Amino acid sequence: MPSSIRLTVPADFVLARDVCSYGYFLLEPNHWDPATHVFRTTIDLGERAVTFRIGQGAAPKRVPTYRTVRATRGTPLTVKPDATLTAAEKSTARAAIQRMLHLNQTQERIGEFHRLDPRFKASGRGRLMRSPTLYEDVLKTVTSCNVQWPSTIIMNRRLCEVVGRESASGLHAFPTAERVARARPANLRARCRVGYRDARIVELSRMFAKGEIDGAWIEDPKTPDEDLWEAMLEWPGIGPYAAANIMQLLGRYHRLPLDTESVRHGRDLLGFKGSSAKIMKRVFRHFEPFGEHRFRSYWFELWEFYERKRGPAWTWERETTGKTFTASQLAQ
Repeated sequence: MPSSIRLTVPADFVLARDVCSYGYFLLEPNHWDPATHVFRTTIDLGERAVTFRIGQGAAPKRVPTYRTVRATRGTPLTVKPDATLTAAEKSTARAAIQRMLHLNQTQERIGEFHRLDPRFKASGRGRLMRSPTLYEDVLKTVTSCNVQWPSTIIMNRRLCEVVGRESASGLHAFPTAERVARARPANLRARCRVGYRDARIVELSRMFAKGEIDGAWIEDPKTPDEDLWEAMLEWPGIGPYAAANIMQLLGRYHRLPLDTESVRHGRDLLGFKGSSAKIMKRVFRHFEPFGEHRFRSYWFELWEFYERKRGPAWTWERETTGKTFTASQLAQ
């Protein structure tokens, strides 16, 4: 039987809260089990795909509250692969999972956010779940632009099933840039239902595969924000909203990727009136005092609105609540 991996975490890290903190936890190849509090994902390790089941402590005996779920904080993660890993694969898997769970965000850094916005100190919110690779984050961003959430779910599921490698568990990883770069746009449109994004997805994938997009430079915290912003706006299919979203996934939270959901939030929760354009500007100004953490303040305010509708995100079933997590759908 494959041996498990023990992964240490920051002292404030809570798997249930910090995985179920962003919509990507509901997209293939990810799956959160509300009953066992096990997070499952399938990762392409280069030569094959492996499915990992990640837990923190014992499964809860009842639905935990914010107070009780924090009892697991700081407990090391148990990562169980569905295949025996080589030393190189273990290293790759560790790095991928650490990136996905944002384990490089120190407790001190989260504390800076809580001092700036004390509303989220009690719950401990601060980390946002993301993908194991920059490439996957970029494509997930592209598949979430100008589309309803159910279609985003379908696109990501089909990309995994059609183009991604299959693991020993029969589950599919998100495809690598090299695999998507070899696909025909028409095939992606027909089989993965990506619509007008087909050629853009292939072109982006080819740029990643050829090294024309320098992932190391992009992920380097020393890279100036403005240089990164300007570079991303040159990528096919990446406009201001998408670029701002990719930046927050990189841990650069000072930009706000505002969309129609932001307008709804400004109008319904913040009480702003006027045209969509005016409300968008007021939403931006509203979060400006939070400086380099403004996206965190915006997002967790939005996320808590969703949770008031349907309960804590760690109780959401992917196939039910997980398919209706935008405000307009949750209200139905």
